[in-house]
Amino acid sequence: MLPQLTILAPGLLGASVARAVRARSMAQRIVIWARRPEVRAQLDEQPWCDATASTPETAARGASLVVVAAPVTRIVSLTEQIAPHLAPGTIVTDVGSVKGEISRQGHTALGKDNYFVGSHPMAGSEKTGWEHGEAELFARRTCFVTPLPESHAPAVDTVVRFWSDLGSEVVTIHPDQHDEIVAHISHLPQVLASSLCAFLTRKDPRWRNYAGGGLRDTTRIAGSDPSLWRAILEQNRDEVLRALSEFQDELQGFHAALANRDYDEVAARIERGRAYRRDFRP
Repeated sequence: MLPQLTILAPGLLGASVARAVRARSMAQRIVIWARRPEVRAQLDEQPWCDATASTPETAARGASLVVVAAPVTRIVSLTEQIAPHLAPGTIVTDVGSVKGEISRQGHTALGKDNYFVGSHPMAGSEKTGWEHGEAELFARRTCFVTPLPESHAPAVDTVVRFWSDLGSEVVTIHPDQHDEIVAHISHLPQVLASSLCAFLTRKDPRWRNYAGGGLRDTTRIAGSDPSLWRAILEQNRDEVLRALSEFQDELQGFHAALANRDYDEVAARIERGRAYRRDFRP
C-alpha cells in the first residue's frame, strides 16, 4: 500500500486511477491537484479523493508515487515544477500517449534523487473529464511502461506492479519503440476516423441520418477532443507521418485493384483485413 498517491491534473484517466486505487485499497491517502478551484471543490466531495491541493507543489509533498495525468504538452513542465518539492526516492509516472521525449526529459528533470518512469495505459474513450472516470477502466487493458536503459530498476518494478495491481497487462518497452507502435495502432486510427468524418461534411448533411453500424463503429473516436489530439500529433509527428505514408500506399493499392476491376485482389485485401481483425484479443 502506498502511503500517499498524488494525481496531477485529473481528467478521465487521472480520475480513473484514483477510483481504481481506492477500490483496490492500494493507497492510504489520495491527494489530487486540479487547476480550477471549482473542480477542486467537486473533487473534495468524492469518496476516492482524500484531499485536494491548490498547487502541484503542495500536492506532491509527501507523495511516494505521483501520477501526472495532464495533456502531453504539460507533463514535462509539471514534472519540472514539482521536482524541488519531492521527498528523496519519490517516483513520478504519467499517462501520456507519447513517450520518447517525455521519458527523456522527465528523467532529466528529476535528477538523481527521484525517479521518472513513463507509462501509457491503452484505455480511455472519446469522453473527457474527471466525471467520466471508471474504477475498472484499466482492467484487462494493455499498459506500456517505458523506462530508459538508465532508469532506476526498483522504480521501474514499482510502476509495473502499480499498473498490474490496477488490472492492466503491462508491456515494458523502450519509449521510442512505444511511439512507433502507437502511431500505427492508436494515432493513425484517430486520424482516419476524423478524416473520414471531415470528408463527409462535404456531402449532403442528411446522409448522416441514414448511417448504420458500420459508419458509427468506424468513426466513434472522431468524437474525441481536438485540442488533446493536436497535442498528441505534434508530439509524435514523425512516427505518424511514417504511418500515414505507409497507409497511403495500402489505400492506393486498393484503389488500383478496384479501378482495374481486379476483384480477386479487392477480395484478398478485404480478407487480409478480416483475418487481422478476427485475431484481436477478446
